[in-house]
Amino acid sequence: MQPVYPPEADTYRQTIRAFLDKNLPEGWEGIGALSPQDRGAFHQQWRSTLAANNLLAPNWPTQYGGGGLSHIEHVILNEEFARRGVPTSGPNDGFSIGMVGNTILFWGTDEQKEQYIPRILSGEDLWCQGYSEPNAGSDLANLGCRADLDGDEWTINGQKIWTSSGQSANMVFVLARTDPDVRKHKGISFLLVPMDQPGVEVRPITNIGRHDHFNEVFFTDAVCPKDNVLGGVNNGWAVGNTLLGFERGVGATTTHLRYRAEIDQFIELARERDRLDDPLVRQDIARFHSKVEIMRYQGMQALTRYLGGDQPGPESSIGKLFWSHYHQEITESAINLLGMEGQIGFGEETRSGLQTAELGTPNTAANWMNSFFVARPGTIYAGTSEVQRNIIGERVLGLPKEPRADTGSWKESQAAYS
Repeated sequence: MQPVYPPEADTYRQTIRAFLDKNLPEGWEGIGALSPQDRGAFHQQWRSTLAANNLLAPNWPTQYGGGGLSHIEHVILNEEFARRGVPTSGPNDGFSIGMVGNTILFWGTDEQKEQYIPRILSGEDLWCQGYSEPNAGSDLANLGCRADLDGDEWTINGQKIWTSSGQSANMVFVLARTDPDVRKHKGISFLLVPMDQPGVEVRPITNIGRHDHFNEVFFTDAVCPKDNVLGGVNNGWAVGNTLLGFERGVGATTTHLRYRAEIDQFIELARERDRLDDPLVRQDIARFHSKVEIMRYQGMQALTRYLGGDQPGPESSIGKLFWSHYHQEITESAINLLGMEGQIGFGEETRSGLQTAELGTPNTAANWMNSFFVARPGTIYAGTSEVQRNIIGERVLGLPKEPRADTGSWKESQAAYS
């Protein structure tokens, strides 16, 4: 299963390593080694450096301001950045470039590409995701946020929840109900909505790790132009699933590198506490090593498909399901290893948001405790584990679909609940 890189790949790998040597600060240990204050400043400076070198959206066509890299060059760039603990984009770019940008390039009209792609790359537009609702999380097709066409504008009313980075975004891609009389999956449209307008309210939610990374968003007669539908009216389910494929497929070839660094920290934690000879700790280390190796092979499989020209599909749910449960296991074992110290969280906590520990993150009890906290929702966000298993069973393995009781329209389902 070991992919064979073409000969020119080594040349490009050296080019990327030289770029990093030239542009990273002297003594660079990884972004996790920076203080929370310095991290924000570095992100902004680094984004400018990537943009100046056409590496901000390296796999996009050059006609849209991308780097025009081949598949293999893009993979190598991601690998080398991960090994050095360097971000591949700016703070909101996971949503702006990785999700909606890729989806606009896939589904958008020429006019939509010309309007939004340059603004995404310049950072003028910062995007967030308007999918989940209080009554439509795992059952996303049950969403009730309404968009009604009024002349040349859509009028939007409803609520979204768990909107990551909503506090720093000025644009949101929204799945909205545009036809309540057809089957639930069929009456949804994918709208591109400005947030800097009356009728859009963002309320931060403080999570268990004391961060306000995600938010509630309320729409009260908010508007967007009629042409701000991506992929056609009532085709939002297909467009939304395309975006989720990009979201769940991100990092398939580098995920194991981040978790390998975390295992190294776990081993160091055990060494500091003189627990490396403990058979239970050694058993944990062996189990974690095996699972990260499985991630590596999963990444190789994804890389093989990627080099063949395939876009991320339903099989990306396998990786998401695997790493989200794994991360809960290793963080729980770390807290057990810390004992009473893990309940107090000694040391400065330098983590932020929903992510794995970045390379260079101090190996403190506080950081491990925060990693434990942010691992808890990993089996919920971006699709719950139950939903991932259904996707894998139905769309990858071809098993019969799960029986559904609510096969009618959204309006019929709401009437049944009332």
